[in-house]
Amino acid sequence: MTDLGLHLANYFFYTFHTSLILFNLFGWLHAKTRKLHLISLLATFGSWALLGFWKGWGYCFLTDWHYQVLRRLGARGMPSSYIAFLVQNITGWLPDFRLVNTLTLGLALLALTCSIWVNVQSKK
Repeated sequence: MTDLGLHLANYFFYTFHTSLILFNLFGWLHAKTRKLHLISLLATFGSWALLGFWKGWGYCFLTDWHYQVLRRLGARGMPSSYIAFLVQNITGWLPDFRLVNTLTLGLALLALTCSIWVNVQSKK
C-alpha cells in the first residue's frame, strides 16, 4: 500500500472506529437506530469474547487493522486499548489500562442494558 493509501486508511479507521464507539454508546437513544444498535453491540461483544478466545479477551479486529496501518506509518508503543489510544492522542495522557478496560466494559454493558430495554419496550 502506498503512503497515500496508508494515510487514507488511517483517516478511515479514526473516523469509522470512533463513530462506531459513539454509536455503540448512544445508538439506543434514537428509535430508528435501536435494532441496528443492538446488532452492533452484539457484534462488538462477539468480537471481544469469541475472537478474544483465540486472540485475547477484548480483541477488536478494527483496532488490530488500524494498528497495522499505524505501524506501517511508523507508530510504535501504542496501548493495547483503542480507547486508551484515543485518550492519549486527544489529551496526551495515557490512562491506566485497568481503568480504561473497566470503564469500557462497564459503559458497553450499560449501553447493552439500555438497548435491550428500549427494544423490548418498543415491542409492547
